Amino acid sequence: MMALNFQAAKHKKMLMERTKNCTVRLGDVSAQFPENSIVWVTTGKKGEPKHKLYTAFLDKVRVKTMGTLTSADLGHQNPEINSVDELVEDFEKIYKRRILKEDTVTVIYFSEVHEDL
Repeated sequence: MMALNFQAAKHKKMLMERTKNCTVRLGDVSAQFPENSIVWVTTGKKGEPKHKLYTAFLDKVRVKTMGTLTSADLGHQNPEINSVDELVEDFEKIYKRRILKEDTVTVIYFSEVHEDL
């Protein structure tokens, strides 16, 4: 089973509140996360135990550049981020390196899978 893991506490909160249904990952990770796949949505830092929040379906996986992200991509990634520049700033803190608008990113839209039918 594949997992979309989120390390930041702010992302865990958004995932648990179901206000986050998209993730932007640096680089082209479309081969690791094919569209129409089922994944676990997990939280936890590298090298530490992970916590499974729920199972999700990968609705849409698109490879773009950071500069071509849409307002919908940004809003579904993090409702508190309003511009590509803000996301670049956030990514620079996460990845601890310079991020350019020309950098390749993978946009992954996902939806929770309910097992109650």
